[in-house]
Amino acid sequence: MRFEIKADKGGNYSWWLISSNGQTVAWAGESFASKSNAKRAASSFKAGASAAAFEVYEDKGGHYRWRARRGGNTVAVGGEAFASKSNAQRAADNVQGKAGDADLGE
Repeated sequence: MRFEIKADKGGNYSWWLISSNGQTVAWAGESFASKSNAKRAASSFKAGASAAAFEVYEDKGGHYRWRARRGGNTVAVGGEAFASKSNAQRAADNVQGKAGDADLGE
């Protein structure tokens, strides 16, 4: 896995966690005013992913998603929706277990 930090469509910056096959598995869930702030957020998630509280929930469309929370704040969200709760949980567990080893780049 690797983190990508880049500008979003609005010209702000965010981070995305990309799997080895190129799929987005997580993102910050928000935009930052600068690239350095986005990188700081990615670094913080990388360092704290294993201790974050990951929760799976059903969205309004009846699909399952996950989000990671720390200190009452959402620090990451899943990159896709899942048809089953167990698949969403598997994806969350994968990110929680591997984000700490992901390449932060630059």
